[in-house]
Formats: sequence, C-alpha cells, structure tokens
Amino acid sequence: MTTSTFQYAPRFFVKQRLTMMVNRYEIVEANPDGSEGRIFAIAQQKRMAMKEQVTFYADEAKTMPLFGFKARQAIDVAASYDVTAADGTIIGSFQKDFAQSLLRTSFHLRGAGIEAYGQERNQTLAILRRFINLPLALHFDFIDRATGAPVMTSERQFSMRDKYTVTVPDQRVDFRLAAAMAVGLDALMQR
Repeated sequence: MTTSTFQYAPRFFVKQRLTMMVNRYEIVEANPDGSEGRIFAIAQQKRMAMKEQVTFYADEAKTMPLFGFKARQAIDVAASYDVTAADGTIIGSFQKDFAQSLLRTSFHLRGAGIEAYGQERNQTLAILRRFINLPLALHFDFIDRATGAPVMTSERQFSMRDKYTVTVPDQRVDFRLAAAMAVGLDALMQR
C-alpha cells in the first residue's frame, strides 16, 4: 500500500500481535467474503515514551513509515493526538472526551471535511469493563456531528488476543485516520 494512492477502505481488521517489548498491530484488508486479505500496515507503539506515539510501517522491517499518531502533550487526561502522513502533514486528529469517558469511553474524531463523535456502544459493558479485566466485546460507534450519519465502527471480536473489525461507511474518512483511531482505541484503552 502507498498512502498516495490508497486513502479509503470500507472495511479492514486490526490485529494485536503479542510481543514482549512493544505493542504491535497488523492492519489487514477485509476481502469481500469477509476473509483476511493482504496486510496494509504494521503499527508499533513506543513504550515508556514521554508522549504517546504509534508509527505505521509498510513492512515488518520498519524501513518505510507510512503514517502515525502522536500525543500533543506529555500528560493529559483528555489528550489530543495528531494523525500525520510520513512527511509530517496533518491528516486529522482525535481526542478523548474525559468527562464523558468516566462511564463510557468517548472520543472526538476530526479530519478533512468531517467531525465525528464516538463512544462505547454498550453502557453496561462499559461500566463492567472498569471493574473486570476480561476480554469483553468492545464496540465503538462514531457518528457525524452535523448529520448523525454513521462514520466508523470498531468491533472487538471475543477472544483473548485483540482483534477488531473496522467498518468505515463514510468515504470522507481517510484510511490512515480510521486506522490510527482503531489502533488508538486499543492502545489507549490499556492505559
């Protein structure tokens, strides 16, 4: 995948890979029949960094960065994250809504021509998840603030290893922004 020619994907998977030293994710194409296709990107989260940062690469060897996201500030309960192309151009951003997230994790998502709001789909599971560390289904729905139309969903599959199905019905949402938000939902929820 090259980001200059590929900026929209209606559906893809995010799979966390278990490693000792870093959080790694595979961003995988969803074939029309629902099976897994090619790997679009490999994401790696820096651990123990002063600012939260995740870089997405085109290959396992991490020789070609494609895009990434990074916290604007070092410590902030309502942190904002900029999503950037490999050259540093800002694609969009997302921000945790701290007040709303006390009972139901919520995020603002912004990109070219789009402003959306997303939160955990199930209020009861959201509260349970705060007290029980089990692989509960974790689903997020993002809607366009102006129209109320669905923009993106991220649905966790029931398993011990994190795997998400991400659906993006709104073609205005850049694939890189959607992938960054999907990985951010997992990586930042573990904090």
